[in-house]
Amino acid sequence: MDDRIYQHAETLVDWSARIERGDDVVMTVAEGAHDLATATAEVLGERGANLVTLYQSGEIGRAYLTGHDGKFDTDSEHELALYENADSVLILGGEWNTAAMADVPGERQSAYSRSRQAIREARMDTDWVSTVHPTRALAQQAGMSLPAYEDFVYDAVLRDWESLAGEMAQLKSILDDSSEVRIVADGTDLTMSIEGRTAVNSAASVEYDSHNLPSGEVFTAPEATAGHVTFDVPMTIRGQRVRDVRLEFEGGEVVDYSAAMGESVIGEVLDTDDGAKRLGELGVGMNRGIDRPTDSILFDEKMAETVHLALGRAYDSCLPEGESGNDSAVHVDLITNMDDGSRFEVDGEVVQRDGKFRWEDGF
Repeated sequence: MDDRIYQHAETLVDWSARIERGDDVVMTVAEGAHDLATATAEVLGERGANLVTLYQSGEIGRAYLTGHDGKFDTDSEHELALYENADSVLILGGEWNTAAMADVPGERQSAYSRSRQAIREARMDTDWVSTVHPTRALAQQAGMSLPAYEDFVYDAVLRDWESLAGEMAQLKSILDDSSEVRIVADGTDLTMSIEGRTAVNSAASVEYDSHNLPSGEVFTAPEATAGHVTFDVPMTIRGQRVRDVRLEFEGGEVVDYSAAMGESVIGEVLDTDDGAKRLGELGVGMNRGIDRPTDSILFDEKMAETVHLALGRAYDSCLPEGESGNDSAVHVDLITNMDDGSRFEVDGEVVQRDGKFRWEDGF
């Protein structure tokens, strides 16, 4: 087994999830993540954790949804109890077929997502972490050979996280003390309020309120969005290819949308519920180990010199205590490049220009 797989597992357990002896851990394993799951199970055993392993498959999910009548039970107490009693949930992605759900009607996927809201909330109340093991399907989706994709994944995952956390803390401090963000780029001029919000320094550890490995972003929960934005980083949503999405906002809500490709799936997302028409997240990518889009949101939203915005659910960690943010059954990220000709303004001051922050060379 590649030594980097074991290093990945150790980073996941020790840095990201901070698992200790006696912790009750649920580990969900995608079809292609067997090697990472094996290494992670070994590390969890060495740490003295208690492990329950679940198998997840896009093909199994497709079979279930296509066979179902669409009237989903919202009282799945057996699964809910599992997450309610867990300390940590480790989500190991690594699909064999990234388009396994492509022919499942969007309305059925939305209905299923709504039915699982209580389960989703229970899982997110744990110290959960999501990561991915490189597979041939993911490499193909990224347009890379498997060896090149493996190098890419481990360059993104096996980083000096403490050093990156220190750099990202600078942006967190700026956002925490500010009230408005403006994003200007090709096809984009968007403003949003972040007043009273708390930014998360997402340094790939639950200690930082960060739940993805790799990570490398600073994110917050915006509101009162106005203007227009074009997302020029291609991606796959619900098994469908999406490119050049344009959203127009008034009064904090999407009032018009278009896309060069995948426009119908954007409409399906927006129709999920009222919250799906509002933003739940503003995130700024800062992981320079991720240097190209790979059609995987886990990596692409962390890519340096990008900004991503999520339609749907806001994270409670960004909100004042007792305040409810945007609520939705979905959280769908869309990404735009912040390269030549762009600027990221906070309270009228340019913090990033042409992809470089004011503390970096070349600003």
